[in-house]
Amino acid sequence: MRRLLGDHVCRNAQQCGWGGIENGELLQQAEGQFDLFVTSDQNLRYQQNLRGRKMAILELSTNKLRRIEAAAPLLRAAVQEMQAGDYRQLEIP
Repeated sequence: MRRLLGDHVCRNAQQCGWGGIENGELLQQAEGQFDLFVTSDQNLRYQQNLRGRKMAILELSTNKLRRIEAAAPLLRAAVQEMQAGDYRQLEIP
């Protein structure tokens, strides 16, 4: 992700010391430190209350790195369009 979004500071949960933290707490931790949360967890919107979030959440349709890399322009465009509190699903071909 860092290579694809070089203009942004990107860290994963493990780099933040959040390995093993469940989604609800993970979102709370991330919201205090980041503007955007990128995930491939397609159940997140059903498992967590996303209303009132200050950070934007971008859900990718896959976690397959080669597909994400091939769709880098789509990813970059989506990231640029995101606003605080937005939730968006990005279909990766």
